[in-house]
Amino acid sequence: MTGPGPGPGPGAGDADERPPVLAAGCALWRRSPYDGRLELGLVHRPKYDDWSWPKGKLKRGEEALAGALREVLEETGMTCEPGPALPTAHYLAEGRPKEVRYWAARATGGAFAPNREVDRILWLPPAAARNRLTHDRDRRLVDALLAVLRAGAHEA
Repeated sequence: MTGPGPGPGPGAGDADERPPVLAAGCALWRRSPYDGRLELGLVHRPKYDDWSWPKGKLKRGEEALAGALREVLEETGMTCEPGPALPTAHYLAEGRPKEVRYWAARATGGAFAPNREVDRILWLPPAAARNRLTHDRDRRLVDALLAVLRAGAHEA
């Protein structure tokens, strides 16, 4: 028989009661400099050995869009022009709820240099990007981005 203790510990079902970790990122895209076809920019994070969209945690008081643009620049070296908001992802990360807001964003310049968070970036056609992305939640953003670009809601 157990009595009241100091409170629930890790894994005690309290993950949903804590406020989510807030993060933001972009579904980064460009036109290929070689043939003009659409390419999506994915990053490889060695810490997790995964392929994802550039994203990261918001700083205290930081607006989500500003954080998304900061993260793209920090992780990829790319400046970008933000477009429409894309679906927000909700999932558990290390047992804690996480909420990631995304925007479509056209890469406008810059150059990648490996850094402590991202060691590689790939520019891939949409089908190849969908296959390369590690998580299903990231794959869903490919379709959302393509719908935005087809609708002409952002310069394609």
